[in-house]
Amino acid sequence: MQARALAKYLRVSWRKVRKYTDLVKNMSYKEAHTMLKLSPSRGANMLARVMESAVANLIAKNKNIDEDTVKIESVIVNEGPVLKRWKPRARGRADRIRKRTCHIEVVVSGEEIKK
Repeated sequence: MQARALAKYLRVSWRKVRKYTDLVKNMSYKEAHTMLKLSPSRGANMLARVMESAVANLIAKNKNIDEDTVKIESVIVNEGPVLKRWKPRARGRADRIRKRTCHIEVVVSGEEIKK
């Protein structure tokens, strides 16, 4: 059985989150979650939170899911809209500040407990 979670418009650059996608693909949930929580990056923390949501969605769908068998099927990180701001500089100039956002989608799967 599969479940997914989607987080949109997160205030972190998609490049900073995408570093961790290849590391957690096809890993068990517990290993991936531990690895991401130990990472100091904000992007890793946000990815871990979306993974927690996906697992909660899976358990809400089917109460007989064994949490030890939950596996990360896919992680997709896409670029979101860019918030453009201006910073005043010397001599009447202005620099552009680009605050990037991203969308994260996590798909997990798990097996039911055999009775």
